[in-house]
This record gives sequence, C-alpha cells and structure tokens, in this order.
Amino acid sequence: MKKLFLILGFIAAILALILAVTPLFKIAFIPAIAALLFGLLTLFVSKDKQQYKKPIQLVFLMTIIALVLTTYKTVYTESEVGNTEQMEQKEEQLEEESIQELEDLEIDELEIE
Repeated sequence: MKKLFLILGFIAAILALILAVTPLFKIAFIPAIAALLFGLLTLFVSKDKQQYKKPIQLVFLMTIIALVLTTYKTVYTESEVGNTEQMEQKEEQLEEESIQELEDLEIDELEIE
C-alpha cells in the first residue's frame, strides 16, 4: 500500500511539473493536489517506519515547485485579444460576398414527379 501511494505520488508530481511549464498550466493544479494527497497518505501509512522519508520529501518538493510555477503563471500571464475590429469587418465583407453569390445563382425550378 505504501509503495502504491508513493508511486502514484511520483507520477502525479511529475505530471504536475510537466503541465506547469506548458501552455496548459492551469490544469496542473489537479495532479498537484493529487500528488499532495498521495504524499500525505504515504506519510500517514508509513508513520511508524522511517524508510520512506526521502521519497516522500521529494514528492512534496516537486509538488510545491509545480504549484509555485502554476500560481505564478496564473497570476502574471495576460491573455491578449487581437484587433477584433478587423475581424468584424472581414466577417461582414465575407457575408456580403456570400449574399451576392447567392443572388447571382440562377436556380431552375425542379420538377417533382
């Protein structure tokens, strides 16, 4: 049980670190919280034995680094919106062109048998 929680903690912490440095950084909170929970479970299960202290500390360290990076990027990253005026003009122009094309089409009456 201890090894399972420890392995799951490592996997979640590594996934949180990877997601924290990618453009999908906002998703990194989920595996980071899972890594913290698995680390705490490992800590409580192996409370009587001292053999799992260093790996648990490593899981917590990686998780804290991932949380710090993700929080920093969340606070200081600004999403820039382009010039929507040009997009609206282009959309109107395309709409007018498509209406003109539809008006130019000659549709013969279909005979229904």
